[in-house]
Amino acid sequence: MTEDIHEYLAELEDIPGTRVYTAKRASQGYWINQFAMSLMKSENRERWKADEKAYLADWPMTEEQRQSILGRDYNRMLDLGGNIYFLAKLFSTDGLSFLQAVSTMTGMSVDEYQAMMLAGGRSPDGLRSKSAGN
Repeated sequence: MTEDIHEYLAELEDIPGTRVYTAKRASQGYWINQFAMSLMKSENRERWKADEKAYLADWPMTEEQRQSILGRDYNRMLDLGGNIYFLAKLFSTDGLSFLQAVSTMTGMSVDEYQAMMLAGGRSPDGLRSKSAGN
């Protein structure tokens, strides 16, 4: 590990398929996460379901963040600072289980994803570093 915390945190971005939830990412996604947590209240869920675009207009987030939410692009939401545990409020509002939502993030079917996880998760073999390509 390097001694500079910023260098160390930058190294975490080299892990393929993983988004480490750093303070920078938390700050970037603050409004995504606040929006998602607002869905804990039934009246907010009803407003959301009635008009998603109007509901999102109340939140000071970037257009890219809004589009990732409207498109249910969970990977992009994570890239933009969303936290999976907060985003669970969104996919629960959509009637999806954690398993169903996360499988969409992998490109696998629900059955394929479930079988992989029951078998112990992703293999440690394969792409381990974006920069090294291995």
